[in-house]
Amino acid sequence: MLDSQTVKTMESGGPRSYDAGKKVKGRKRQALVDTDGRALVLDPQPADVQDRDGAVPVLRLSRRTFQFIAKAFADAGYTGDKPASATIIAVEIVRKPPDQVGFAVHLRRWVVERFFAWISRNRRLWKDPEATLASARAFLYAAAVMILVRRLARSA
Repeated sequence: MLDSQTVKTMESGGPRSYDAGKKVKGRKRQALVDTDGRALVLDPQPADVQDRDGAVPVLRLSRRTFQFIAKAFADAGYTGDKPASATIIAVEIVRKPPDQVGFAVHLRRWVVERFFAWISRNRRLWKDPEATLASARAFLYAAAVMILVRRLARSA
């Protein structure tokens, strides 16, 4: 599953911009997670990067470590030629049913949203205080590791 989350940044500097769709000045976190909600690729970017443009580096990064990925599910923000032709990964757009009124959980899409909720519980990640994208990426992966360790502790 592929999705993005826009978060506000603090006055620490670093690359940030304005996401006009969410009306937030900050950074966008692109995330590729597996079907169980475990983080595979996390990539912070300036907020003005469109989802379809930000998906290209995420999909290309995933090919280095996770060659077995054949299909990625995404929302309508990832429609277009760029994500579809970035790698051999087939990007399937999960659309809402035409008769849907109000909120409804979509098949396969809730997994990545749940991942964003999990990492946002980390106090350091509810806003992005980092001065560089490298340190922001490091803290995203640290939060993902903490989630995995908690899962292992519960199962033991």
